[in-house]
Amino acid sequence: MRYHQSGNIPQKRHTIFKSPEDKFYYEQLFGTEGFHGISSLLYHIHRPTQIKSIGIPKDVTPKIAVEKNIAPRMFKGMNVTPEDDFMDSRKILLMNNDLKMGLAKPRKSMDYFYKNAECDELLYVHNGTGVLKTFVGDLEFVTGDYLIIPRGTIYQVELKSDDTVFFVLESHSPIYTPKRYRNEFGQLLEHSPFCERDMIAPVFKEPKDEKGEFLIKVKKENQITDFIYATHPFDVVGWDGYFYPYKFNIKNFEPITGRIHQPPPVHQNFEGHNFVVCSFCARMYDYHPMAIPAPYNHSNIDSDEVLFYTEGDFMSRNHIDLMDFTLHPGGIVHGPHPGAMERSIGKKFTEEYAVMVDPFRPLKITEEALKVEDPSYKTSWLEESDKTMEDRSQE
Repeated sequence: MRYHQSGNIPQKRHTIFKSPEDKFYYEQLFGTEGFHGISSLLYHIHRPTQIKSIGIPKDVTPKIAVEKNIAPRMFKGMNVTPEDDFMDSRKILLMNNDLKMGLAKPRKSMDYFYKNAECDELLYVHNGTGVLKTFVGDLEFVTGDYLIIPRGTIYQVELKSDDTVFFVLESHSPIYTPKRYRNEFGQLLEHSPFCERDMIAPVFKEPKDEKGEFLIKVKKENQITDFIYATHPFDVVGWDGYFYPYKFNIKNFEPITGRIHQPPPVHQNFEGHNFVVCSFCARMYDYHPMAIPAPYNHSNIDSDEVLFYTEGDFMSRNHIDLMDFTLHPGGIVHGPHPGAMERSIGKKFTEEYAVMVDPFRPLKITEEALKVEDPSYKTSWLEESDKTMEDRSQE
């Protein structure tokens, strides 16, 4: 991230700062990893500590159905159930001790505030438009936007469409852009597939000077607790620093291509502890005269691989629908479906878009995932003659 400043701030940090009416503003350090990680300083009209009441925690621990998975699987995202409430709509499908991921299909805007006190969040907008409102400003979002929300951010989501769908990832570690694309000063390098101009910071909004009862749902350790505060959380008159939510649209990712097939790391967009996030985007195919554009069979021995299909026709897979998740577990060879390699030869470009997450520790499968699983996926690499024999053996 780069330094950003919005609103009014004092010339010197940790010094007296008052309003034109000679009232104190209240400084807040907002950051992670103690005093070592990146941070921002926020200046509030009111003390941001005024709790009026705390409710009884609600347990939202995902229910694990498969602790140890070795089988390829596909989950039909279109069959995930929508919910009115934004938090209720989050259906976690896959998880380990580093992250959780799934889908959210909220039907209504949030009439409360929310803070994830434990995880950074990545919300990828598969479909829909709206506004992510935060205490440091607003981010209008459209289809294809990644919304990167640091832990501790207080926010609301206002929906402007009836069919909004988010791919959701919660990370127990900070979510960054790949370190190999940044120099020692943090600037993105010339060969990076994106640059700072593509990272859009929140638009500052006038602070809310309001007192009353304001509900903030706080999530920590798989519990959501209702906190009632005495002042509006969006009372920030100014802020500066490196720690803030931002958006990045997948169509601003500039794919790295070559004469022969490039491996998945060239598609990397983000990373956290023990996982990476890649963006597969519309791009030219390989241009060696004998190139095979389809990916080669490979053994991802040390990581599981999850693909979320969001736009276009993914050439390496047969019978894939938008919103599908595929899971290829570490230790099992996977590759193109029958006919995909042959179909790819001679093709010049692709219009596909997909989000890939590679966790470096095995994923567990939730009960929500099994509700929408396509059990036929595990044998979908069989040749047609072999599949016919397989079907007959099961009759």
